[in-house]
Amino acid sequence: MLAMPRRIMWVALLSLFALITARCRANPQTVEVTRVVLETATEAGEPVVVTRIVHERQEVVVTAAPPPAPGSKTFTAPDPSRLVITLPVDPSTLDPALAGDALGMGVLHDMLESLIAYDPVDPTRFVPVLATDVPSEENGLISAGGTTFTFPIREGVSFHDGGPLEPHDVAYSIRRGLLQSDPGSPQWMFIESIMGYSSGDITEPIADGAFAADPAGLEANAAADELLATCEAVMDAVTFDDAARTVTVHLARPYSSFLSVIANLLLITDQEWAVANGAWDGDCATWHHHYAPGVEKSTLSLIANGTGPFQLEYWSPGTEFVLVANPEYWRTDDTPLFPGGPSGVAAIPRIILNVNDIEWSTALLQMLRGDSDLVAFLPEDQGVVQKEIGEFCDYKTGGCVSNPDSPDGLLRKWDSLPNFARTDLFMNFNISPISPFIGSGKLDGEGIPPDFFSDVDVRKAMATCFDYDTYLNDVLLEGGIRNNGPIITGMLGYNEDGPIYDHDPEACARHLAQAWGGVLPEIGFRFSLIYVSGTDQTANTIGAILQEQLAAINEKYRLELVGLAFPSYLSAAQANQAPMFLGGWVEDFHDPHNWAQPYTIGIFAGRQNMPEELRGRFGELVEAGIATTDPAAREQAYFALQQLYYETAPAVILGQASNYRIEPRYIEGWYFDMASFTPMYALSLRSR
Repeated sequence: MLAMPRRIMWVALLSLFALITARCRANPQTVEVTRVVLETATEAGEPVVVTRIVHERQEVVVTAAPPPAPGSKTFTAPDPSRLVITLPVDPSTLDPALAGDALGMGVLHDMLESLIAYDPVDPTRFVPVLATDVPSEENGLISAGGTTFTFPIREGVSFHDGGPLEPHDVAYSIRRGLLQSDPGSPQWMFIESIMGYSSGDITEPIADGAFAADPAGLEANAAADELLATCEAVMDAVTFDDAARTVTVHLARPYSSFLSVIANLLLITDQEWAVANGAWDGDCATWHHHYAPGVEKSTLSLIANGTGPFQLEYWSPGTEFVLVANPEYWRTDDTPLFPGGPSGVAAIPRIILNVNDIEWSTALLQMLRGDSDLVAFLPEDQGVVQKEIGEFCDYKTGGCVSNPDSPDGLLRKWDSLPNFARTDLFMNFNISPISPFIGSGKLDGEGIPPDFFSDVDVRKAMATCFDYDTYLNDVLLEGGIRNNGPIITGMLGYNEDGPIYDHDPEACARHLAQAWGGVLPEIGFRFSLIYVSGTDQTANTIGAILQEQLAAINEKYRLELVGLAFPSYLSAAQANQAPMFLGGWVEDFHDPHNWAQPYTIGIFAGRQNMPEELRGRFGELVEAGIATTDPAAREQAYFALQQLYYETAPAVILGQASNYRIEPRYIEGWYFDMASFTPMYALSLRSR
């Protein structure tokens, strides 16, 4: 047989490819077909084979390939080497003894680690991290009637700068936090639990607490012997043995939430590194120079050195915050994050926090284009967001169901997540008499006296005037849960059968008629609710709900809403000029004490100028709840506290919102941590 020249063979193949390609298109099409024809001809009386190339145009009927079935789309990360998160703000600080904001604590938990952590599967239990065992009475690591806790420290762990983890690093991290004692930090919980100081300030024993939150006054006026004694008390409370690899903490009294405080708030850094970067040098002669520094004066605010799965590459405040995987991370197959969970080096090599205060619609567009993988502020109620949600997932089971309206949507939504935060409406028992927000300052219909809210009937009126259903439906978008006191639903000490205030205009009118000797219906009152203008409209909406209800009862009951720029709002609040104010609380650790304390004897009680007599009554119940490890005894103490809160109505308890998470469907490994921060270490990106 005569072999075809290579050029002719390629022409034939290309022609065949054209035909095949044509068959993938829809509808009849005219295509050019090139064929190679072999013919026999006679030359010089002999038969010969002649090759001819023939071009023809033919109409071909083809059938289009069927489209992929809805919901069959596979999602892959645009760049599996990095996870980009768009955030509206920076972390407040990276100083582990100062950080208290959710974002700061979240990123720190990916870089620094604690001794123990909440069990991701069961938040009522703890698991070891940098300690090798969780202290308990059964294993002998809790002793002396629940006041001594011993932590064996893990070997073979290194900090990001290569320094080895040693027990003195752990002790230093705790001691530094106690002595730094910044009022803007969560250190009050360590001071309360370890030292037993109810004020939450380490200077409580110095001059009867005269220098609390006053570093300049402490430097200038504190007696040297009191300064030394304060530091020595801390050194005695937190001890270490490098040879035995143990750290021991001696509590001033039994404190049932101590392990919760350690799990959520203790973050360990390297002592030698911290000292080299200007932090306290560990000497009792110098601690007061580092007392209450604030974010601006802390030398560790912009840097970090821990043992965690990610380490800080760089931080350009206001622009970008970058973490990279720790190549020497200590977890092995024998010590995964949780059974079946990740171990070894983090699956995501690089995490970029892009600080950009943009509108949510722009942020969503960045996600859809692949410029950003996660956005911290996507509103779940916006229709354009809903159209991009391809599946809805249940955090309890981890199961997901397709969204029939958009089965190929890029996004995944975890719905109805518990939200361990709440915003409430607080009343000031003793307003500054020069406040511009109390009108005339008298009970003459044009103002209120500074102690207007000291009358319990006024407070109960506010609690019964408020329209909770409107708040739950219009503000929390039908995603809220009513609470009947400071403690949140589902937590030890929350009494499901306890009394609760409902919207009751008749009761509101009755309480106002009984208040202040019965003069209010005749003369009325006028005062202002102040809020920060130009940001979240929630405060304005909450005020408008109460304003409308009061006016509906009596047009002389006048509540005015005043929006202030943040600096002006802050100045007014600090000067004790706000008659009513909104306060938001996000739990520091998952325990009823972390709700009872701030609401009844701590930060909110202080801002409300709650009378000492009432704070004392609450204080006895707070102490009863924290001083025992018996759950039944704690429950009864908190039941009584919730009842007293109802009877005295210091605040209008609004509602506990539910939460949600929206993420691309190529992110894998996320789970809801009931009691702490879900680590980035758990995540991975689908690349194929």
